[in-house]
Amino acid sequence: MIGYLNLLLRLTIWFLLTSDFSIPNIMIGVCIAFLLPGRRITPTRLQDWLRVIGEIMVAIPQAYLEAFEMLWRPHTQETITMERVKPNRTPGLIFLDIFLITFTPKTIVLTYQKHGWYKVHRVQPKGNP
Repeated sequence: MIGYLNLLLRLTIWFLLTSDFSIPNIMIGVCIAFLLPGRRITPTRLQDWLRVIGEIMVAIPQAYLEAFEMLWRPHTQETITMERVKPNRTPGLIFLDIFLITFTPKTIVLTYQKHGWYKVHRVQPKGNP
């Protein structure tokens, strides 16, 4: 199961990079996805993957709501915070965490620090600390 999730993640990244769904590009993407090295996954990591997929499903409507909120109520205040990476995250899950944070219009990850922190930029309506 987890192998399929890794393959799906790699293919999704490939299609986002190439924006091409032709048969030759799909075949190239599948070959690259299989050639990239992988790691052994434990059952707890499968639970983490499923949790992140659920968070992605929640993030999509949240992103639309935040975009409309920013249109109706300008966000002029900026803050930069440090957020701790969840424990025992694989590189793929760290990538998905960064994707989730950056996917919503009000936040973006500026840097990921190897010792376990994200530097996150946020915009807020004026008057919200």
